[in-house]
Amino acid sequence: MANSKEQFGSRFAAIAALAGSAIGLGCIWRFPYMVGENGGAAYIIIYVIATLLLCIPIFFAEFIIGRRSGANCLGAMRKLAPGTPWKWLGVLCTLTPMIILCYYSVVGGWSITYLLKSFNLGYPASFAAFSASTWAPLCAFVVYLGLTCLIVVGGIKKGIAAFTKVSIPLLFALIVFLSVYSITLKGSSAGVDYLFRPDWSKVDAHVVINALGQGFYSLSLGMGIIVTYASYISKKDDMVVAGLGTAGFTLFFALLAGLAIMPAVFAAGIEPASGPGLIFDSLPFIFTSLSSTYPVLGTVVAVLFFFSVSIAALTSSISLVEVPVAWLIEEKGFRRGRAVLLVFVIGLIGGVPCALNTGIFQSFDLLCCNELLPVGGLLCVLFVGWKMKREDVWDEFTNGGSLKWNSRVFGVVRFLLCYLAPVAIAVVFLSSFI
Repeated sequence: MANSKEQFGSRFAAIAALAGSAIGLGCIWRFPYMVGENGGAAYIIIYVIATLLLCIPIFFAEFIIGRRSGANCLGAMRKLAPGTPWKWLGVLCTLTPMIILCYYSVVGGWSITYLLKSFNLGYPASFAAFSASTWAPLCAFVVYLGLTCLIVVGGIKKGIAAFTKVSIPLLFALIVFLSVYSITLKGSSAGVDYLFRPDWSKVDAHVVINALGQGFYSLSLGMGIIVTYASYISKKDDMVVAGLGTAGFTLFFALLAGLAIMPAVFAAGIEPASGPGLIFDSLPFIFTSLSSTYPVLGTVVAVLFFFSVSIAALTSSISLVEVPVAWLIEEKGFRRGRAVLLVFVIGLIGGVPCALNTGIFQSFDLLCCNELLPVGGLLCVLFVGWKMKREDVWDEFTNGGSLKWNSRVFGVVRFLLCYLAPVAIAVVFLSSFI
């Protein structure tokens, strides 16, 4: 099936965009506080297993749908399963990123605020007080959502690909530095133990579904992003390289983020289960501690970190915006600028309540990560495993048989898609309601 759409232009640009979407705030912001709320090392182990056995096959499924169809989520279902109820999978995968964008942009606004505060280390006395205020979080949310949309207006090569090719290497270098510094803080060893010594007594069904939800969130699964981005990727590129590269880099980055943040949490005497504000309470402690000895270095590192957090947020939010934008362009004939403007307005309407009320914010997050994303991922593997023709899946997975290693592992991947992944996701998802 020919694909004449605008594409990323290179394998590195494609993997950088996929990795950028995957890493984002899912690793830097969400992963550490979910580790803190779910018992530490045992949660991490479950998260890693879920990513390797369940999330990577789902990544392949979504990639196959997107590149095979060369279309947005709804267009993909129309092309691959015309006139069937599978169109509702396309609807779900188009609406979910819009819901995520509403509260995700609030976190992006927080990161921009703390970036500006970093220039004089004048952080709020507590994150809880800052997030409960009105105008500062609201204005930051609007600015952040506007920046996101400006990047998406630039298109695939000049906007998304150009941004992620520069931002991802920079982000990686900064998080490595912060990880090294964090574990040298006095009292940080307790945080390292928390990350690497599992306590299995804390594990229950909710911890497992939270770990699975984090796997979905950190790899951008079940929200139409992989489907949409795959439609921009060349037929010559190897999806196994893209999938394993994205998953491996995401897992490694998440562990680095944990090392950068959790030791600092214990060094600062902060409760690990502090929730969404964990990095905004713990990281300022690192920077003020560093500045007490090296004033200029402390400020520079603080600015660079929250700059990198803002970059990480943007790499993900641009992918959230691109999903509905692609639908508006391809299905409704919108120009890119008008499509982005409409998504901005919808995101603004949905995001204001999240910016003003932390209860609504957390409800949106739990709804998406623990319900919508697993359901979307489950439907994707069922579609590829049982609805699509086996020869079409094989053709896409092996690039028409030209990738020999992919041909050899196809049987294993198909087993995971058809049996293990759907059964495991269904069992874990349903057990969370018991």
